[in-house]
Amino acid sequence: MGPVLAGVLQLLALIGALALAYIPLGNHMARVYSADRHWRVERWIYRGVGADPDTEMRWPAYLRAVLAFSLVGVLFLYLLQRLQGLLPGSLGFSSVNPAQSFNTAVSFVTNTNWQSYYGEQTMGHVVQTAGLAVQNFVSAAVGMAVAVALVRGFARSRTGEIGNFWADLVRGTIRILVPVAAVAAVVLVACGAIQNFSGIHEVGQFMGGSQQWNGGAVASQEAIKELGTNGGGYFNANSAHPFENPTPFTNLFEIFLILLIPFALTRTFGVMVGSVRQGYAILATMFTIWVGFVALMMWTEFSHHGPALQLAGGAMEGKEVRFGVGGSSIFAVSTTLTSTGAVDSFHSSFTGLGGGITLLSMMLGEIAPGGTGSGLYGILIMAVIAVFIAGLMVGRTPEYLGKKIGPREIKLSAVYILITPALALVFAAASMALPTPPHSMLNPGAHGFSEVLYAFTSAANNNGSAFAGLNANTDWFNTMTGLAMLLGRFLPMVFVLALAGSLAEQRPVPATAGTLRTEKPLFTGLLVGAILIITGLTYFPALALGPLAEGLAS
Repeated sequence: MGPVLAGVLQLLALIGALALAYIPLGNHMARVYSADRHWRVERWIYRGVGADPDTEMRWPAYLRAVLAFSLVGVLFLYLLQRLQGLLPGSLGFSSVNPAQSFNTAVSFVTNTNWQSYYGEQTMGHVVQTAGLAVQNFVSAAVGMAVAVALVRGFARSRTGEIGNFWADLVRGTIRILVPVAAVAAVVLVACGAIQNFSGIHEVGQFMGGSQQWNGGAVASQEAIKELGTNGGGYFNANSAHPFENPTPFTNLFEIFLILLIPFALTRTFGVMVGSVRQGYAILATMFTIWVGFVALMMWTEFSHHGPALQLAGGAMEGKEVRFGVGGSSIFAVSTTLTSTGAVDSFHSSFTGLGGGITLLSMMLGEIAPGGTGSGLYGILIMAVIAVFIAGLMVGRTPEYLGKKIGPREIKLSAVYILITPALALVFAAASMALPTPPHSMLNPGAHGFSEVLYAFTSAANNNGSAFAGLNANTDWFNTMTGLAMLLGRFLPMVFVLALAGSLAEQRPVPATAGTLRTEKPLFTGLLVGAILIITGLTYFPALALGPLAEGLAS
């Protein structure tokens, strides 16, 4: 079997598995977020945090709860790292320095999971399991809660209430993330991923010295790392490490976990707004972009010129032989089109245009299918923009799901789509303009610029993957990427929740002959076009200086 055919068959198997899980999981999540009864363990949690899960919140109260919970998470994780040297199970590692503790705390609380450290040489068992793994669950649940709040804004009318954050957070964690992650962890252990709390072992000689490895609760963290579109690996090699991702099957299974909830949430959206066809329209948009980018990535990596690349079956530099070009291409596109950030290959070693595809995937806003929750609310914002554009073309007040898109709604949506590009481009420009940050670049010219642009695009979009080649463990990059992650996570949520509250207050508008049918393929095409055009106009100058210049020169 040739490598191209193997890659195509992997893609088809992945699509089939996602299709089988789509309706059951989507319906289950809709029931979870619409349920009236609380489980006993959930009531214990509510009493512990002093929350009343039956009290409906307006959007300012919902936002305050999101911010308060996240702030506590940042402080707890920061202190846990600073006190690591005093904790049991630290494996002899010292406390993490302040700048890196800040960066890592912000990274995992914002669902970014950017790592400027070697996991196996920096974090002990307590920080990994009680700190990082816990945030993998709850940060994903926060994103899902905000997405569901926006869906309620479309589904409800004549009320400003969009649900209860604490109920959404706890239910998303207990009823969705924990059960699926538990099953996934068992599968990974059965396929060779490690799961233990062993210490550091010497495992042979390497160039005259011994090599050391430590164990850890890797399979359980790997499961929620992918399922929650987090991305932070137990080891520095991330999902290229055989302890995390042993075989081609586990590689495909981890991609399945990455895409599972973001795609299934479109079904949840359709069920909750009372029209599954609306969910299918959003799904079709996400799927079209994802498949298109995977095909483009495979083309760039398989057909790049040069006898060495042709003999290897494609551009194999920086890729694991056990995954090949096909598996690595699907993983790279899936992880950058979501907010996962996990890697099974070095994106810096991709061809010039292949590296540009990973950058462009994040620049879309990671909405195809995007992160757990963030992908759904991001693409719904783009749907509002697309409806507004259609209204301008026909001279009619735009409507979406029976709600008028007036000046307030379009202003909130417009500011939302401007936040992350502004953060990524401003921070990247500052890093290139100042004298010290460019010294962290391993490569000169266009590729070096791509390293810096990738870092801040990844941080601002809460992706977390790295291009490799950039020394990001400096005070400048730890602080600036930390700020980009904070602002890139929570500023958009302000406008998402404000939009949800505005929509929930409206009276429903009856459909007429002039209403745009947003469940039809025409709207899907319009939405795909709007996403690509807006992203292209925003980022083309930066892409022309980096990956496009490198790709055209090679």
